[in-house]
Amino acid sequence: MKSPVALILFNRPDFTRKVFHRIAESKPKKLFLIADGPREGNSDDIKKCEETRKVVENINWECDVYRNYSDTNLGCGIRPATGISWVFQHVDRAIILEDDCLPDLSFFKFCNEILEKYKDDNRVMQINGDNFQLGEKRTKYSYYFSKYTLTWGWATWRRAWEYYDYQIKLWEEFQDTDFPLGITQNEGASTYWRHQFNKAFQSESVSFWDYQWTFSFWVQNGLSISPNETLVSNIGFGENATHTKSKSNPYAYRPLGKMEFPLNHPPYMMANKEADDFIAHQVSKQLRFINNNNHSLLKKAAKKVLNKLGLR
Repeated sequence: MKSPVALILFNRPDFTRKVFHRIAESKPKKLFLIADGPREGNSDDIKKCEETRKVVENINWECDVYRNYSDTNLGCGIRPATGISWVFQHVDRAIILEDDCLPDLSFFKFCNEILEKYKDDNRVMQINGDNFQLGEKRTKYSYYFSKYTLTWGWATWRRAWEYYDYQIKLWEEFQDTDFPLGITQNEGASTYWRHQFNKAFQSESVSFWDYQWTFSFWVQNGLSISPNETLVSNIGFGENATHTKSKSNPYAYRPLGKMEFPLNHPPYMMANKEADDFIAHQVSKQLRFINNNNHSLLKKAAKKVLNKLGLR
């Protein structure tokens, strides 16, 4: 397996062990390990970060290993962003996994082949490990093209990542337009992403890095490649997760599919509208959930205030 692999890890040794075992099976020639440091004042973090780093110490195949370990906690925004940028200081392509993204072994072979096939095609900026279609097949080919970046196991090239800007300074030029409505074709989804872009633009301490990547991808009119099977499953849903807390989420613990070879390449390069509309619809549902939840929280807070004032 010629393509380099990057693994982003923190304080979850059990998840890391599962993902690292799958990486070890693929035997990449180059392995990049990106680790965040313990949170200040968190003694449990110190122990778990040490244990997690021990998981990836035993490299029992021929491999060049690069380590970028932070002594302090940079957070789940800056740490992945700086780590991925560091990877592309050394190589021109990479397969990227986080410690809770469990791939099928065929994911590596799929990425390896696609990274080579489209290495000089600037239209393609990412390879997704999943498709977020909840089991629906969208094409008769091995994969299809999409307008969406799905980063629970993915791959890209240095030529694409060069457009990445953590602070998305270009957002200033788009704030007063309807962007990205022209891409999503869905008011709710567009509103959701605008909200995330505003947060990234206004603050350096956001707890995410991937919305900035989506912005960079969209303003370059990029295409991603999505497999027709789920090749990476997010196993990190739970109370201790930063973002993916609900185990009842339909995207949690998706059963892994397997890519068949040789690949059946599509004879055209157009985003699959049916698949992309499905993603936009799911994102729009998420926005409604957030709005309803915020409304409930506001009602509870108002009720507390009124009770204190003796008005209820």
